[in-house]
Amino acid sequence: MTPALADQACEACTSDDEPLTESEYAEYLTELNKDVWEVVDEHHLKGIYEFEDFRDALEFTYEVGELAEEEWHHPDIHLEWGEVQIEMWTHKIDGLHKTDFVMAARMDRIYNDYTST
Repeated sequence: MTPALADQACEACTSDDEPLTESEYAEYLTELNKDVWEVVDEHHLKGIYEFEDFRDALEFTYEVGELAEEEWHHPDIHLEWGEVQIEMWTHKIDGLHKTDFVMAARMDRIYNDYTST
């Protein structure tokens, strides 16, 4: 059985890799929070996480930053009161790679800590 996307390794791509096509990333997208994530222009992932207040949004942003440093895969992050927007793609190939989806799944897992009561 294949492990959950969030439990898979973040594998760096090479410049020989091609960006994922819609048919290639479609299965990965099904493992992400559908209320958060979308693929934009078949080029990048965009996620919008909502929070009850600024502090939770800020703490989530910090945790995502720690994850990004750990995996050396850095998203664009926009923080505002009650909301964190994430945009992510693999710059080396100027498009989507499996690692982008693994990172998004891990962000969803972090977010679940803020929404589960």
